[in-house]
Amino acid sequence: MTEIKIPLSKTKIILLMIGALAFVVGGIFGIIDAERFASIRYPKNLVFYSGLASVLFFGLCFVFIAKKVFSRKSGLTINENGIIDHSNATSIGLIEWNDITGIETIQIDVPVYGTFWNTKSPKMLIIKTSSPEKYIKRSKNIISKKVMEANNRMYGTPLTIISNTLKIKFSELEEMITEQLKQRKNKNVLQQRV
Repeated sequence: MTEIKIPLSKTKIILLMIGALAFVVGGIFGIIDAERFASIRYPKNLVFYSGLASVLFFGLCFVFIAKKVFSRKSGLTINENGIIDHSNATSIGLIEWNDITGIETIQIDVPVYGTFWNTKSPKMLIIKTSSPEKYIKRSKNIISKKVMEANNRMYGTPLTIISNTLKIKFSELEEMITEQLKQRKNKNVLQQRV
């Protein structure tokens, strides 16, 4: 099997940084001048706490994304051992083929606050594993660990891959990983017969 390396997309990463920074700035305005943005529908306290949550959450996102701008690692590598993921905040490095039981694509409806419509989240590739705890333990920080535990409760696995920071379309990434997993399973079946 030849090694496939998918680089990080600096353009996508910089656009994500700009988006995160915009939410931080908006949150700061909500904190500093909550009364100005308050209304009957959005009370002052709600504006203040929403601004605070925005600054904290998107501030963390900004820091993570900024680190990716200067990273020299490939965003995703697929090789004989498995999938080496460095594409998102919950990346834990090597996901071994022997631990992968399947993959699934999901996209979540996200309600837009104060409206009756939803927006779609980016598509995620869910990597099903027989060893979820092994990968959760490998997490580098408490926030990442908590996100992986939440993923495990919601999706039955802590491992997710998105293409938001990669130089590849999601459909191509999904097809590539599906094909490599299929080849790996066929190879294992042949080895067992011999």
